[in-house]
Amino acid sequence: MTTGITNNLSNVTGSSTAATSSTAKNIGKDEFMKLLLAQLKNQDPLKPMDGTDFAVQLAQFSSLEQLTKLNTELKNQGVNQLTMGYAQSVNMIGKEVVAQGGNTIQVDGATANLNYELAADAATVTVRIYDQQGGLVRTIEENGMKAGANSSTWDCADMAKGQYSFLVSATNINGKSVAAATRVTGIVTAAHFKNNTIALTVNGVETPLSSIVAVKQPASQE
Repeated sequence: MTTGITNNLSNVTGSSTAATSSTAKNIGKDEFMKLLLAQLKNQDPLKPMDGTDFAVQLAQFSSLEQLTKLNTELKNQGVNQLTMGYAQSVNMIGKEVVAQGGNTIQVDGATANLNYELAADAATVTVRIYDQQGGLVRTIEENGMKAGANSSTWDCADMAKGQYSFLVSATNINGKSVAAATRVTGIVTAAHFKNNTIALTVNGVETPLSSIVAVKQPASQE
């Protein structure tokens, strides 16, 4: 009879050990500890768990607990950064911003800034401005513009208020084309979360907070 009980306990111990080893990577620390305690409770008194094996399982538990804690801290850090970013974006509402990508501007005053970036120095720069119907309304010529961020001022006092778009072309002193990237310029009217990121509404278009390169008070408030 004693032999049968001993064999049963050994079977339980062996099963528990296998389950603990195969499941340790997929369970939480509480479940891991329950399995370990069950293994100790059901082990064969005549053949207690080897000290080395027990030490290894304790080390696994310690590693699991540390990884769980680290994962929690990373999640909390992500939430905190998102919250801080949203607070920052809310403060931008009503401000004029310049953002990478896009080429829209909102006209509601006597002048408007047309922002763009040149890949290299340009001897000549041509800025063409279009209304919402795609009609060309103005062409601005600039000379001797440096590589990097640039801005042309459009005298639009005689233009109807509303949204316009613009395109930029440039050439160097040898007449070869210079790459030019337009920038969105406008007033931020809203801020919101989208797909775990923060987006601003600029000129009626969603613009990622990460694309903002400049912020300032609108000309009407300066």
